[in-house]
Amino acid sequence: MSGEKNLLKWLQPIFNAGEYVFVTVSDFEKIRRKDILFEFKEAEGSTVVLENNKAQALQLPYQFASSWITLKSHSSLKAIGLIATFSNALTRRHIACDVVAGYYHNQIFVARKKRLKEHLKF
Repeated sequence: MSGEKNLLKWLQPIFNAGEYVFVTVSDFEKIRRKDILFEFKEAEGSTVVLENNKAQALQLPYQFASSWITLKSHSSLKAIGLIATFSNALTRRHIACDVVAGYYHNQIFVARKKRLKEHLKF
């Protein structure tokens, strides 16, 4: 467990301010590119993540609101087990997550929880 604790500290989770939602869109005309955190094209449509208040202003439906955590440590596909370790730590705290891999950092989206930082002290 202490090895896991050291790894979790090395990942350096950063708790980004705000509330974020996943929406699906077929038309990008009303969404400003600078408001999109990221997008992913799927067969059924494009998934877009943006701030909740912007989605509400655009009247875009969503399923749930998320908190956003950035793992500051730079990782690569050669680093086997990093996300599994972080995900297992969340699971033990009964927190579900969605993971998005960026070029430099992994982004974790978790269901909104009061005192999230307290739940995730490693």
